[in-house]
Amino acid sequence: MILRIALDTPLRRVFDYLPPVQALPARLHPGVRVRVPFGRRQIVGVLVEIGAESALDPAKLKRALELLDAQPIFDPVTFELLRWAADYYHHPIGEVLAAALPASLREGEPAAADAVERWSLTAAGRLALEREGARRAPRRQALLARLAQAPAAAADLGPGAGAQLRALAERGWAEAERLTAGPARIEPRPSEVVLNDAQVRVLQAIRASLGRFAAHLLYGVTGSGKTEVYLQAIAAALALDESSGAPGQALVLVPEIALTPQLVERFERRFGAGIVVLHSGLAAGQRRAAWRAAHSGQARIVIGTRSAVFTSLPALRLIVVDEEHDASYKQQEGFRYSARDLAVLRAQRAGVPIVLGSATPSLETLENVASGRYGELELPQRPGAARPPRMNLIDLRKHPSEQGISQPALHAIGRHLQDGGQVIMFLNRRGYAPSLFCSSCGWAAQCTHCDARMTLHQRAGELRCHHCGARGAVPAVCGKCGRPVLAVGQGTERIEETLVRVFPDAPLARLDRDTAGAHGAMQAVLERVHSGAARILIGTQMLTKGHHFPDVSLVVVLDADQGLFASDFRATERLAQTITQVAGRAGRSARLGEVMVQTSFPEHPLLTRLIAAGYPAFAATALEERRAAHWPPYSRLALLRAEAKDTVRLNRFLEDAAAAARPLADQVSVLGPATAMIARRADHFRAHLLLESPSRGPLQRFLGRWLPIVEELPGPSGLRWSIDVDPLELD
Repeated sequence: MILRIALDTPLRRVFDYLPPVQALPARLHPGVRVRVPFGRRQIVGVLVEIGAESALDPAKLKRALELLDAQPIFDPVTFELLRWAADYYHHPIGEVLAAALPASLREGEPAAADAVERWSLTAAGRLALEREGARRAPRRQALLARLAQAPAAAADLGPGAGAQLRALAERGWAEAERLTAGPARIEPRPSEVVLNDAQVRVLQAIRASLGRFAAHLLYGVTGSGKTEVYLQAIAAALALDESSGAPGQALVLVPEIALTPQLVERFERRFGAGIVVLHSGLAAGQRRAAWRAAHSGQARIVIGTRSAVFTSLPALRLIVVDEEHDASYKQQEGFRYSARDLAVLRAQRAGVPIVLGSATPSLETLENVASGRYGELELPQRPGAARPPRMNLIDLRKHPSEQGISQPALHAIGRHLQDGGQVIMFLNRRGYAPSLFCSSCGWAAQCTHCDARMTLHQRAGELRCHHCGARGAVPAVCGKCGRPVLAVGQGTERIEETLVRVFPDAPLARLDRDTAGAHGAMQAVLERVHSGAARILIGTQMLTKGHHFPDVSLVVVLDADQGLFASDFRATERLAQTITQVAGRAGRSARLGEVMVQTSFPEHPLLTRLIAAGYPAFAATALEERRAAHWPPYSRLALLRAEAKDTVRLNRFLEDAAAAARPLADQVSVLGPATAMIARRADHFRAHLLLESPSRGPLQRFLGRWLPIVEELPGPSGLRWSIDVDPLELD
């Protein structure tokens, strides 16, 4: 018997070991963890499969040291999903499996949830309670009386209860039983929301698909009540299992950690117990406890960010992916997977429905609807008295501006504040100014480690590189000619300064990575907005992530031109989604909403179409353009990224990789090498090869043959390279 074990190493292979000496063959199942010797270390791996023979000399095989689990630590669907993902994304299987586990489980801690010791009275204890008076040992009497009501854990009985319970046990009056918590009982509170006709139709369609695979795009305008549909659909899915006595589970994915507190609060109000949260911001113990609750079935609803798609859920009944278009669902380093795409595959393999919600669906998802792979459910309007906001373009060529804020926008801000509304100012550029510039000689503050300019952060009194994190002092004069330097352009910090000067009586809040970095800082900002303490909110793309601000009546998009002329073919899609999403923060209650979009190109087709006909019209045109250009979703891409400090040898490595690719490239185009848009970052030069194919099959077959060759190619010292299948960014 040969154990093929996946280890957390960057090697694209499994390792053969002999079984542990005392391991029973019946307990050796794929998916269990095994401790093995690896070089001079002992590490924990996952058994992938069992074979009868090894390609290695049997005499040289090492023996595994210890079997850590009696049962697999993944449910069967999740385990096969992880193996599939390792193959599809061409990533080492050991790193893939490790990414799906909390750190403590990767080190060998037990996967089973800790048993809870519950104490109860014995028959002798009940007699003692009746026999002893309250005056004698009153604390003991109180403890006996409490246990007579119901069994309890020592932690629930107050300080010092442990010693008292042991004393009762010595008398034979109490006994302890170690229990593992079972599935939480879900009893949803009745919803106070009256569904409109569209919500009723959507919910009926989701309910009708329970118990089988179906992919639903929930295409709902911003503020249309998608979350209420999620809540009622999950309640329906879990209610089926409550009646059958086999409690099920639901998985809810959200794109950002910042969204989870709001969503969790709403879910807890509706469902009470049985909810756990999984995201990278949790402490190790919290993450371990949440994973164990999900794996054991105790947790009935799991809410999490990207990596939660790999959570072991043995009784999965429904998956929800909120804001399915969001780029945060794609991991951009290491194991580069798409959580949204894997969630669909997981639902298919588990035979359960999946709901993909968005007001601005990705073009890939819309193409899946058009081809019949997904069904479409629509929420075309906001419930109640809420109406879509009024949108208009502000031509910056015609209207003077105050540090990037046009006069029409300033007038509108004053009007909405006077009427009691709140205002959002959106600019996807943090800092004070994106450049420090000398108008005399043309010098600009450059990062010494990157081919990029430093951003001025005036409040901190320093220059920062937003690419490598380098920091530097702010020069008083130009280092080249000695003349004064100017802060050119606007960031959120400068917009804040301007608005404080123009509207001194309006409390402001700013939301970007600089203000939201500390623990709890983002929630504090959001609470100020929700409470009305802040009347103006200035922020970056964090504002586009599904926040609900009932009193916001005006949204100003300060610079809509950032994505109009970018080289990335996805730039216009991202721009249209961003404008639509941030515009959707306005007018979400009875207060009428207004949106102003500032641009120097008001005649640009993207902007005119988006303003006049909305996101659906933009998406239809964008799909036609993609089809004509043979870009995704009408082709498949993979990107080989490489970086090194030696640019000459880096280019030679990529040229060798391209030369090795071309003889194998059946139905695959090899484009490049090409230098990255930021050619040098953190003292490393960057370049890539782009692989394009009309369909997945030829591309996957090509990568399977080509990547082993790439692994053997010589390269410069310190070379780092990775393969990104279905890349969202081509830089």
